[in-house]
Amino acid sequence: MSYVFEGLKPERFWKLFYEFNQIPRESKHEEQVAAWLVDFAKNLDLPVVQDEVGNVLVRKPATPGYEKAPTVCMQGHMDMVCEKNKDVDHDFRKDPIKMKVEDGYVRAQGTTLGADNGVGVIAALLVMESKDLVHPPMEFLFTVDEETGLTGANALKPGFVTADILLNGDSEEDGVLFVGCAGGKDTHITKEIAKVDAPAGKKALRFYIEGFKGGHSGLDIHKMRANAIVQLNRVLAALDEKFGVDLYFFEGGTKHNAIPREAECKFLAKAEDVAAIQAQVAECEAVINAEYKLSENVAKLAVEELADYPAKVFAAEFKKTFMNLIKAIPHGVKQMSAAMPGVVETSTNLAIVKADEGLEILTSQRSFVESAKNELAAKVKATAELAGCKAEHHGGYPGWNPNPESKILKIMSQTYEELFGTKTESAAIHAGLECGIIGETRPGMDMISYGPDIHNPHSPSEEVGIESVNKFWELTKETLKRIAAQGK
Repeated sequence: MSYVFEGLKPERFWKLFYEFNQIPRESKHEEQVAAWLVDFAKNLDLPVVQDEVGNVLVRKPATPGYEKAPTVCMQGHMDMVCEKNKDVDHDFRKDPIKMKVEDGYVRAQGTTLGADNGVGVIAALLVMESKDLVHPPMEFLFTVDEETGLTGANALKPGFVTADILLNGDSEEDGVLFVGCAGGKDTHITKEIAKVDAPAGKKALRFYIEGFKGGHSGLDIHKMRANAIVQLNRVLAALDEKFGVDLYFFEGGTKHNAIPREAECKFLAKAEDVAAIQAQVAECEAVINAEYKLSENVAKLAVEELADYPAKVFAAEFKKTFMNLIKAIPHGVKQMSAAMPGVVETSTNLAIVKADEGLEILTSQRSFVESAKNELAAKVKATAELAGCKAEHHGGYPGWNPNPESKILKIMSQTYEELFGTKTESAAIHAGLECGIIGETRPGMDMISYGPDIHNPHSPSEEVGIESVNKFWELTKETLKRIAAQGK
């Protein structure tokens, strides 16, 4: 693959980002990238350890003369969300990310880019290899499996990280310094599917919806993005009410932390109804696109005939229960924050639905308020149980309570303003960051999360602003220099 970053600054940053994106790093399959990081540290003669789940920790002594400064840990996660457009041939287990430079942004070609959290990792590597950067004693922590449950951070043991200050490079807004994050919990729903013999003499049809933006289920949940599962089920229910279809397959969504962009189902219908079904779907397409015209891409809804004919279809009672359940499971913002105006406090994402051999649904609840998170998760579970499903909670992680007296917040805010002439905004993010979990293993650690402009993470529209990356790196260097000065 050709090198596309010629001339971009910082030159070494983009070179390492390019190399990093040649390595497969799907969540739960980080072996290759972890080995690459270990070798990177060994080649610099820096001590490196890897814990039993695969997290990598590297240590680097302070610049001579600054040994008494507080120890800083730069932290990022090595995995990435692996999403691609349906027409893109890409295997995330072996293929490098194909990238391009357009309009001041770096983007991928039909897949997620991995700027989340590749840019945080690369900034740490630059500090790790630097010979002339003034810095305090350093730790560099690279965690596994952040994107599918923060399991790497959850497995950290007390004493593994010893730093006084944590710089988490996993945020996506230049000029915004995050000092808190929401906690999360997944609710997993399952049920056996009652099936009957498929009636003969009908047409097998595939109904699909595609083209929505999707996005991060925490960062983008308030942006009026359409959920493809919800919209597909909405139209399917209307078709069933009018034409009495025989459903035998339903699928939508791929990641617990991504708003579903696409969904499809398969059903049988009378041959004489096919044209009317297609016409009604076209009408629904116009209605949905009109509803979301200010916040969404133009979506495509279509019905096509299938050559294969199923042996079984869902029993009528299960079909009705299933469609009502999808209607009843909440999705979206549930509560805005009174303490932080304009910030989502509590939300839920109807993330994945698959009804084929059995029914499986995955939803994800988030909140800054632990009790509100648990109550919303309990409501989702109760809704599922009313439909005769089994529901279990998984992957809970704590939020990170903001610290308005944070010393690193004051240092970084002042540094940013002096470097770039504009003030920063301090905020809490409605997404899961590893800070809260890491902080539990190191009580009293001062923490902050920051990053460049990354738009549409967790979707093939992901992009990172080139100029904001340069600012991110300049801010990192100067912040470390000022922390180091405390040791003089």
